[in-house]
Amino acid sequence: MTNRIVVKVGTSTLCHTGGGPNFRSIDLLARALADLKNSAYEVALVTSGAIGTGVSKLRLGARPTDMREKQAVAAVGQLELMHIYDKVFGEYGATVGQILLTREDIDDPAASANLLGTFGALFRFGVIPIVNENDSVAFVEIASQPRVFGENDILSAAVARLIGARLLVILTDFDGLYDADPRANPGARLIPEVTEITPEIERLAGGAGSSLGTGGMATKIQAVKLATSSGCDVVITSGADLQNIGRAVRGEGAGTLFRAAR
Repeated sequence: MTNRIVVKVGTSTLCHTGGGPNFRSIDLLARALADLKNSAYEVALVTSGAIGTGVSKLRLGARPTDMREKQAVAAVGQLELMHIYDKVFGEYGATVGQILLTREDIDDPAASANLLGTFGALFRFGVIPIVNENDSVAFVEIASQPRVFGENDILSAAVARLIGARLLVILTDFDGLYDADPRANPGARLIPEVTEITPEIERLAGGAGSSLGTGGMATKIQAVKLATSSGCDVVITSGADLQNIGRAVRGEGAGTLFRAAR
């Protein structure tokens, strides 16, 4: 079985609600992933946060609504985010490399084959690839088909499928999938394991996440379907406790485990 793991982290984990990088969370994330690498896992990180970091860097006060302004802010924020990652991961002896993608890179057979080779070379060099959508160009359309993933949850599943990962860990605002909305129903119960994405499971998923991010649980279930169909287990768990990454890898019951289709 492959020892490759993909971890997806969202804006709400990386940035404070009021804006600006959450350095404590980034430090804990880097420590967790560096520890996995030292344990002989090949780890890829799919990250959000470029726009949130850019908003802070440019002191805008609010996320822009104009598409071109979003792309410009992402260009600034991506550079700042990678600078932070490079510095913090380096404190734990880990080297990181940046991969920016559009949907075209994944969907085109020749491009995806080259991309897989790049991931393989980075892993051989002991590098942790840090992946994000190329927000500065992804709005462009070719043959009326958008080149965007729309959500980094879907991107993380596509990366997990591409590299043949055994596990995808999606960090979110919630502890996992509940049988009801935990924000509205205090009696909602966490579902520890799902073996099949049924219509009932899809009905349970819905609603947006935090105000900084854009990915709701429904999008995460779409990502789960994509990843599990290619033989990859998925854990959705809370990014508020980044020790959940290690727990998910060790099978210690963090969040909700979605079993791969066998």
